[in-house]
Formats: sequence, C-alpha cells, structure tokens
Amino acid sequence: MTSSHDAAWTDFWAQNQNAGQGGGCLPAKWQSIETAQRAMWDAFAKGLPKGASVIDVATGDGRVMGWLLAKRRDLKLIGVDMAPQLPEPPKGTKIRGGVSMEALPFPDGKFASATSQFGFEYGDLEKAAAELARVVKSGGKIGIMTHRIDGPILAHNLKRRAQIAWAIDEHELIETGKRSLSLRASGLQTMSPKLNEAPAAGARIFGQGSAAWEIAEAVRQSLVMGRRDDPRNVAKLLDTIADKARNEMGRISSLEAACQQTSDEDKFAAALQAGGLRQHSVEPVCEDGNTGPFADFRVLRAI
Repeated sequence: MTSSHDAAWTDFWAQNQNAGQGGGCLPAKWQSIETAQRAMWDAFAKGLPKGASVIDVATGDGRVMGWLLAKRRDLKLIGVDMAPQLPEPPKGTKIRGGVSMEALPFPDGKFASATSQFGFEYGDLEKAAAELARVVKSGGKIGIMTHRIDGPILAHNLKRRAQIAWAIDEHELIETGKRSLSLRASGLQTMSPKLNEAPAAGARIFGQGSAAWEIAEAVRQSLVMGRRDDPRNVAKLLDTIADKARNEMGRISSLEAACQQTSDEDKFAAALQAGGLRQHSVEPVCEDGNTGPFADFRVLRAI
C-alpha cells in the first residue's frame, strides 16, 4: 500500500483509541459478520499447540487476539500493526505499533503460529509471506482472513466513497462553506442556499444517515453554530471535516486495492509460495442466513 493509505489507517486508529465495536470498514449490520469471523477463529484456536506463541499481523484493535485468548487461555499472543497509535489491546495480550508486516522485528522461528484478519492482503504479498515464513517455525500453522472483491464489505465501502465524493468533490461543500465565512467577515450573515439544501439532497439521493447527508449536515451545523465564533475557528473545523472525509476515502481505496490482490487466486497463491508459505485450505466465510461470502479463511503453513 502507498504511504497515503498508511497515513489514512494511522489516522483511523489514532481517532479510535477506544475501538472494539465493528471496525471502520464494516456495514451497519456488522454484528452478524463479526459472529461469523469469531467462529472461524474459535475453530482455528482449537488446533494450536498447547502454550503456542502467536503473532497477529495488522492487529488493529487486537480483536482476533481477544477471541483466541477467550478460547485458549494458554496462548501467548502479540499483535503488530503499521499504525503507531493503537487502541489498548485485550487483557493478557501485547501489542506493538509502527511495525511493518514486511519487516517484522523478531528472530527466526520465534512463533508457533501466526494470524491476520483483513490485514495481510494490504501488504506486499511476497515480502509479507517471506516474513511470516521466517518468524514462524517450520510447519507452523498460519490463519489469515482475507477480503473478497465480490463481498458486501467492499460494496458497502464503495457506496460510502461515492457519497463522500458527492459532498466533498462534486458539490464542494467545504469550499462553499469557506466562501460563506469570507462573506461573513465582510458583514454578510446569509448562508449559501446550497449549504442549507445539501443535507436534504444527500438524504434524498443516498438515504438519511448516509455519508453524503452526514458531511452536508456537519458543514451546515458548523456554520450555524459558529455564527458568533471567529471565522478562522470555523474554517479549522471545516478543514477537520474535510481531512476525515479524505482519510476515509483513502482507507476505502486501500481496501479496494487489497481486494484486487485476493481476486486472482492463482496469483495470490503464487506470491505465498514464492515467500515460503503453502496454502492448505480456503474456506468462504458467510453471515448467518446469507449465502454470499464476505471473506475467505485461509490456512497456510510455513514451508
């Protein structure tokens, strides 16, 4: 992934120090997705050696480690992630930020196993595979859950990206808000009709509660509530709204690129093999009552 994508995810975890509910890329009905995820990790945990040391790559808020430890109290778990600031890890686990999956700071064969959920496919596949093959003991079992390009998670996020682009790029609501502030500095208090009408337009086109409505309403409220404030302070607030929107678009672009990495199964398996990992099984992961998979659970072994 590019440095801009890394920055987007760094900002996400920095803003979500008390994360643990759903994750930034899941649809609103994330509970059923998370239930299916946990079931896969519970099954994986059962097959690990007693007292196994496990590294969780691209750990985020450490939820996979939390699930594994809930199933197996004897496991020794450490998570690593590129983001330097991360939420507090689950009790009984350790976490290290600022760590690239392509350059793990651990000696050869340190771990009995490795895991990654929606993380491995964001990296350089061959280099990340080589690092896992290096730090996991020969024959060690590795579990990774990867995004699908045809799954509901990407579809949900592509819709959000279109909604954000509608507000930020197509309708230029931030720039329009700043022009209103300039007029206010000249003594004119009238807000642009475009800004007043944008929340209703966003809700009509994309739905109430959509990102388009959310951004439009945030801009409008910033200007309404900031009428007696220094325009420079309101401008900073508008910049914050824009930055968060751009960062979310960056995260969605990195998600799309990750899905593209898993969409060619032969190429994906070849990259694993070149890095020293052999894929033993691939199992689609589905929500309860939904036949369409949202992820694949892969079991690999270090060659």
